Amino acid sequence: MRIILIGAGQRGRIYADDMHASGRARIAAIVEPHEQRRQDAAEALHVPASMCFSSVEPLWALGKIADGAIIASMDQDHYAQAMKAMELGYDLLLEKPIAATLKECVDIRDRARDLGRHVAVCHVLRYTPFFSALKRLLDEAVAGCPVSIRHEENIGNYHMAHSFVRGNWANHLNSSPIILQKCCHDMDLLVWLTESRCKAISSVGALTYFTPANAPEGSADRCCNCAVRADCRFDAEKCYLPVMGNWPAAVLTSDQTRSGLLEALKTGPYGRCVYRCDNNVCDNQSCLIEMENGVTVSFVMSAFTNHIHRSTRVLCTDGEISGDDGKHITITRFVSNAAAPYRVENLYTEVPRSGHGGGDSALVDSFLRTLEGADTTDVTSVDRLIESHIMAFAAEKSRLAGGERVLLDTLRLHT
Repeated sequence: MRIILIGAGQRGRIYADDMHASGRARIAAIVEPHEQRRQDAAEALHVPASMCFSSVEPLWALGKIADGAIIASMDQDHYAQAMKAMELGYDLLLEKPIAATLKECVDIRDRARDLGRHVAVCHVLRYTPFFSALKRLLDEAVAGCPVSIRHEENIGNYHMAHSFVRGNWANHLNSSPIILQKCCHDMDLLVWLTESRCKAISSVGALTYFTPANAPEGSADRCCNCAVRADCRFDAEKCYLPVMGNWPAAVLTSDQTRSGLLEALKTGPYGRCVYRCDNNVCDNQSCLIEMENGVTVSFVMSAFTNHIHRSTRVLCTDGEISGDDGKHITITRFVSNAAAPYRVENLYTEVPRSGHGGGDSALVDSFLRTLEGADTTDVTSVDRLIESHIMAFAAEKSRLAGGERVLLDTLRLHT
């Protein structure tokens, strides 16, 4: 099986490397505008220079040369690339979000239907051992029926600074709102866990901290020139040098040496002061969500935590189920009075075998199985996943309107 890779950044390489290592697929061509990333990917994936491109146009000119395509480019590029790839006959593994606007998301879904293309969206969390176990427990009604859910997306202060202040997704004009880019994962989990569409959303949030108003007195535009860097936890050297060779330092440059990283920090975007970037996405956002089946949800996305994981607590009629993804699940069954001992069960989930809590490799396996004709029940098909994006767009609409309650049927009229 042959696959083309469009976007050889971190996410694209994870999927392509997994396919290559499995022996089930060969990467036939690479499109990546960043020269060093393109060269690194070509070497690792054994792709000849003649099939490596800095833009998609030369690749499209070749017609259909493979069975499927990985589209892991920037959010704003997804629409044009996905539409053209489907037109040429490709099935897609499409990085989330589907596209940067609701209309573009709907157009991709409708075009996939019209052409009979399979489009798998990279909502990898459906495949993780943790969320798979949580879904099974809810399906088995071990604590009764869900009544409400408290769900948190803990981005983490240094992850926020890396990806959404200094990094590729800092400005929604170049990518998409953070509630879509980061939290469409979470919206999809809520749809999946409750087995319901969303009825209404209200949301509030803002960019509160990573702004010039909070820059320390005497600080500079870049960390390397900053007189107060010693007292700043966001000093770029503190953020990246101790994790040399690993994420997030590995994103900066392929030269994972001290001198290589220092040069990248001196000249690249990740050496900028976090209080003086061009970022405009929220660093905190909260949503109140009403599902059509009556389940209510409180959802919080925040940079102001030292954790980088999701926390979920499902409050049911006969007990509650809670946990942090990638660790273990606690089931607490209700008792009759305060004197009776609580009945608590700890369920330890399978140890993840890949990134995103084990979801990355499972997603790739599912996509390849579908292309091989062995599995046609992909739970991350664009038909299923568009609901999460409608929720995210509704949440952003509400936030911009000061928390106004948004009925999702008003958005669905356009889908």
